[in-house]
Amino acid sequence: MIECTNCETAQFLQIVRSRVYFEDGEVINELSERYECTLCNATGTYARSDDNDVEVSGEITVTTERPRYA
Repeated sequence: MIECTNCETAQFLQIVRSRVYFEDGEVINELSERYECTLCNATGTYARSDDNDVEVSGEITVTTERPRYA
């Protein structure tokens, strides 16, 4: 789950830009998303490559835990 680090919740995050990169028109090589928190205006980016390498920057975090605040 992707959460805002300031609000500690995903509830107010929205995707403001999303890009998917293809190779040969079939295989997804990379996914890139830009997030914005509508509560505190924090921003961040999430990117995943074909090798499942995840890169996160800005004021968002990726967690496998349930959200602290719903």
